[in-house]
Amino acid sequence: MSYRSLVMPIAGFVENVVADPAYDDGELYRFTNDICVARLVWPIKKYDNTPPQRIELVKYYNSKEGQMAYSTRKISVEPLFEILKDTFGIGTLPVRGFDISASFVLSCVFVYQLAVYYNCITGNDRPRCVRRMLGN
Repeated sequence: MSYRSLVMPIAGFVENVVADPAYDDGELYRFTNDICVARLVWPIKKYDNTPPQRIELVKYYNSKEGQMAYSTRKISVEPLFEILKDTFGIGTLPVRGFDISASFVLSCVFVYQLAVYYNCITGNDRPRCVRRMLGN
């Protein structure tokens, strides 16, 4: 699955697409800006001989608005990854390839959600505490 196929369904519904440094790509920025009518926000740095267009992106990322947009990553994606890594003892994925990796991660999310749901319906005071249920 490509960046384009992930972003197209949300085109017109979001103002910013927040990503990690791996998405530092002018073509992805133009696609997000022109086709999806959103702004790609990622940690971007200025280098020697940086083109003026990139300097504008650096200025936005370093602005208060840019930092607020990027900080949303910390309350959505990153905590989920940390929970999954901790719960399932994942350092690096034990599989290779996008489709297989996606299946592995989605399976972990599904099992985690089932365990949390079970804890909720059984009245557990800490429903997100599932490590012992999984033998970890």
